[in-house]
Amino acid sequence: MSASEKSLSKRLLGGAAVAALALMLAACSEEKKETASTAPTETSATTEATTTASTPAAPAATSEAKPAETEVAQASPSTAAKVELPQPEGTVDVKKLLEPGALPEMALGEANAPVTIVEYMSMTCPHCANFHNKTFDAIKAKYVDSGKVRFIIREFPFDPRAAAAFMLARCAPEGQYFPMISMLFKQQEQWAAAQNGRDALLQMSKLAGFTQESFEACLTNQKLLDDVNAVMQRGAKDFGVKSTPTFFVNGEHYSGDMSVDVMSALIDSKL
Repeated sequence: MSASEKSLSKRLLGGAAVAALALMLAACSEEKKETASTAPTETSATTEATTTASTPAAPAATSEAKPAETEVAQASPSTAAKVELPQPEGTVDVKKLLEPGALPEMALGEANAPVTIVEYMSMTCPHCANFHNKTFDAIKAKYVDSGKVRFIIREFPFDPRAAAAFMLARCAPEGQYFPMISMLFKQQEQWAAAQNGRDALLQMSKLAGFTQESFEACLTNQKLLDDVNAVMQRGAKDFGVKSTPTFFVNGEHYSGDMSVDVMSALIDSKL
C-alpha cells in the first residue's frame, strides 16, 4: 500500500475520529432538550470526511416543524389513535431530486410507485440508527414490498467513520448494500465510538464477507470517497439538507426521526 493510501485509511478510521464524534452526532436531527437551569447549545456544523473535500454551506440544526394531527387506524378497526403528522419544511423539484448523482442510486421498491422517499443519512447518527432499527423494516414490509413506496438512501456522512462505513457498504457484494447498512446501524455503538475504529469496522466487514485485502482496497479508494462526498455536497447545496435523517416524501422536505405510525400516516396522506 502506498503512503498516500495509508494516510487516507488513517484519516478515515484513526482514533482522532473519536474525539470529534460527539460534535458530529450533534448534527443529527434536533432533539428538544428541557432543563431547569441551562439549555445546551446544539451545533450542526458539517465536518469533512476528508481534509480535501469541500464543506456544505453553513449547515445549522433544523427547527422542529409544528405537527398537525391526523388519525390512522390501529390494529383494532374500532379504535383510532391520534398521530402527530409533521408539516413539510419546504419542497423541492422531484424531477431534479431524482436525477442521477455521483453514485448509482441505492433504492428499494417499484420505480413507478406512487410515493418516493429519499433519505439522506449519516452512519454515525443515532437518530438515523433509531429510524432504521425501529421503523424502516415495518415501512418496507407495509409499503415498499407492496409496491406503494420506492425508498432511496443517499449518503450524508458527518464524520470520517460515517464515510468509511458508507464506502464499505458500497463495496459489499452485489445486493448486500442494504443488509450491510442494517448490520452497521444495529451495531453502531460497537464501532462508531470505538477507540480503534479501523479494527471495529474490519470485524464488522468480515461478517459481511470482506477479507483484509478487500477491506483495505475499499477504504483506500479515493474516487469512491470523493463520490460519497459529492452526494453529500449535492444534498446540501441543491436540496437544503442540513441535518440527518432528512426525508423527501414526493419532494416534500421533512427532518428528524419518525416512528412507524408517523411515517405510515405521512405515506397514507400521499396515496
